[in-house]
Amino acid sequence: MPLIKSISGIRGTIGGKPGETLSPLDVVKFTAAFGTWLSGEKPDNNKVVLGRDGRISGEMIQRLVISTLNSVGLDVIDLGLSTTPTVEMAVKFHQAAGGIILTASHNPKEWNALKLLNSEGEFISSENGIKILDIADRDAYNFVTVDKLGGSTTDDTALQKHIDAILAYPLVDIAAIKKSKYKIVVDAINSTGAIAVPLLLKALGVKDIIVLNEEVNGKFAHNPEPVPQHLNDLRSEVNKQEAHLGIAVDPDVDRLCFICEDGSFFGEEYTLVAVADYVLQHRKGNTVSNMSSTRALKDITLKHGGEYFSSPVGEVNVVNRMKEVNAVIGGEGNGGIIVPDLHYGRDALIGIALFLTHLAQSKKRARQLRSEYPDYFISKNKIELQHGFDSKKIFNKIQDKYKNQPINTEDGLKIEFDNDWVHLRPSNTEPIVRIYAESNFETTAENIARRIMQDIKEYM
Repeated sequence: MPLIKSISGIRGTIGGKPGETLSPLDVVKFTAAFGTWLSGEKPDNNKVVLGRDGRISGEMIQRLVISTLNSVGLDVIDLGLSTTPTVEMAVKFHQAAGGIILTASHNPKEWNALKLLNSEGEFISSENGIKILDIADRDAYNFVTVDKLGGSTTDDTALQKHIDAILAYPLVDIAAIKKSKYKIVVDAINSTGAIAVPLLLKALGVKDIIVLNEEVNGKFAHNPEPVPQHLNDLRSEVNKQEAHLGIAVDPDVDRLCFICEDGSFFGEEYTLVAVADYVLQHRKGNTVSNMSSTRALKDITLKHGGEYFSSPVGEVNVVNRMKEVNAVIGGEGNGGIIVPDLHYGRDALIGIALFLTHLAQSKKRARQLRSEYPDYFISKNKIELQHGFDSKKIFNKIQDKYKNQPINTEDGLKIEFDNDWVHLRPSNTEPIVRIYAESNFETTAENIARRIMQDIKEYM
């Protein structure tokens, strides 16, 4: 499996040839490049925060990263098992020069990645990413002499500080949540969600919690992407337990989706819609989501008197657009919630707290709440790429075929058909092309996606 280098980090499978996978040599190479760049950016700050999800390879890569960062003169603050949003916030807690999160997010267990953060606890820009890749390509590392080697310390307080910040967030209503006496089933997918989500729920006053896949061993009980086809066990358990809600997160706890009390899907696209609806009731302003997300967020934003903006796919792109338009809430339709005045990063934990507050204050059940939002359908599909496949040529041919339709090429290719749309783009995290189509009708969305997929296969 090829090594993928993008705004989403340095990502690959474990095992295989250097340069083609995330081998130990590649871990050292890109960590040294990041450390060298960081030392140049922040010469008076040698602190770096490190955390990892529960993957099988995490501890091995953690040791490599710590030693490599020490070798370029950086001191590591090691959070150990953590979540992506916790590491992001810990960079600010410690006023560090940057951070690294060891996680391949929703990818299967054989994958891992280095996600790189700047001093704001945000993903590095594409421009800085290019600089780091250039250092790695030229082997232009700056290893220090023996008397300047860095050290490492551990910090086991970061998650609690993260949760404390959520509890203190003005729009989180702990009393309302506690009064509702929710019974909640959590699918923790054998990773750090098993630690973080129950800790948060207990702090919010939820006493009746059932955790599925709670052993943090990285042997994911199912495909870890929190989408409907992977959550049948959670649905069944919600029904069996007669619970009020099911919660699913991905291995690094930056994506979030819900199961309603009847076992139906609230929908990962509607996680952001519901949270934005609640936030906009209290804070008027603008919203942002990526181009592959449902237009229901736009409908909700306009309803509350705000303005909606789209961005290219990728957290750093959403964050940049949110800053440009001063958005009060934003994120991605994959269940990623970004609350800017907490921190500029996708965060399932603040998403859970705000969703439960919304649910509790509305005095509604999850299924009833979901029924109040516009009912759009997104067909999500993907085509695996062969090594060396040139997606740009194929996209150019498809763009020419549909040249009479409104087209956006800011991120891959998005084509509009009256009120429907299709978005196709190469993934930043896997060797695939994603094809998303949305319509008021499920069959229409599926037919649009199927037609575009057939075009791609013909041009291939």
